[in-house]
Amino acid sequence: MSRATRDKWRRKEWYDIVLPQYFGETKVGETPSDDESKVMGRVFETTLAAITGDFSQEYMKMYFQVDEIEGHTARTVFKGHEYLRDYLRSLVRRRSTKIDGFFRVHTTDGYRVKVVVTAMTQSRIKTSQEFAIRKIMQAIVEEKAANLTFDQLAHEMVLGKLASDVYNQAKNVTALRHVGVRKSELLSLPH
Repeated sequence: MSRATRDKWRRKEWYDIVLPQYFGETKVGETPSDDESKVMGRVFETTLAAITGDFSQEYMKMYFQVDEIEGHTARTVFKGHEYLRDYLRSLVRRRSTKIDGFFRVHTTDGYRVKVVVTAMTQSRIKTSQEFAIRKIMQAIVEEKAANLTFDQLAHEMVLGKLASDVYNQAKNVTALRHVGVRKSELLSLPH
């Protein structure tokens, strides 16, 4: 390693990555940078298990984007989440139907969010039943977004409250094996 490379690395300072308040404001990592402005906008990836300490939640990837820097602390905003591909693949079964609902909603505090809800049935179902389940998903996601702030919605998506509400209504249409918010993405911040 040349002297110039070593000096360049030595000039970098470390910034602690801190989760948003609604996820406990805990430090989840650190990132090096020679300029504070280069840290802004960086996206940090972790799992839900790393945040909660519950290993059964290892299947969910979480994304946080740096939006504010105080000294050597980089504060983040929830950017989105998604199921790990292996986990999603493990849910799919033969002779069952996978229903995806893609929704773009606005929260009460002006955030625009994309929410993907997935339901897996016990057996194959008719298109009309798929349509009915997707309608239930849409009604619940839109109702939640209309009544919750972004941080409350993020909590309900990640911790399963939104999925359980969908499950409780959709189980009247057909027998379900799994319902979950497979993916979410923060599309825009309030202006």
